[in-house]
Amino acid sequence: MVIKMEIEDIFLNYVDLGKKDEKPIVLLHGWGQNIEMMMPIARNFMNSNRVIVIDLPGFGKSSEPTYDYKLSDYIRIIETFLKEINVTNPILIGHSFGGKLSLLFASNHEVDKLVLLASPFKKEIKELSLKVKVLKKLKEVPILKNLESFAKKHIGSTDYKNASDVMRKILVNHINQDITEDVKEIKCPALLIWGDNDKAVPIKDAYELESLMNDAAVIVYPNCTHYAYLEDLGKTISVINSFIKE
Repeated sequence: MVIKMEIEDIFLNYVDLGKKDEKPIVLLHGWGQNIEMMMPIARNFMNSNRVIVIDLPGFGKSSEPTYDYKLSDYIRIIETFLKEINVTNPILIGHSFGGKLSLLFASNHEVDKLVLLASPFKKEIKELSLKVKVLKKLKEVPILKNLESFAKKHIGSTDYKNASDVMRKILVNHINQDITEDVKEIKCPALLIWGDNDKAVPIKDAYELESLMNDAAVIVYPNCTHYAYLEDLGKTISVINSFIKE
């Protein structure tokens, strides 16, 4: 069921699926994307878990912030949202920007497990590929090709060039915030899924992130990109399923 909740200065759009009494899984999408890019994972856990997927503020059907959010503002919104829907100690799954938020959230909140999909954490991260490059890659991968019509509208639609003034400022805040020290505070187990051809957040960052965390492991997808989790979706579902059942 798609629902909207008013929190502070925004309306937050989200879906709340699956078994409400089971372990909650919360999925956070990447920059310039929305709920739909996380649904290929979400659908596979509806029979075993409660599954919540959020349109982060400024994306999808959630409203834009009225001022230039820092990452701490996103964390506060997520924290308030989870309290409102009675979710504690969730499994967090985040791609790219959503992964960075997942890392930051887990550094000072109770989180059961983390699944990080090409998640940046350092200041020197690169912006995502331009829309045309992403769409070209989508056509090469069967499961991504099915999302092409969505991607034409949503991937890259809020890149710096096309974003509103407030979202441009938020993107700059995101890129410039290094959370290396925060990452060191994470205590929960973490699974890091990465493509070895990721140009946005290179594979070397995955191993550096692993070394900073108390209990983390990298799973490398050969010949895959920043969207490795979708490029080999079957493998992604399998490894996540094994990880959360450990």
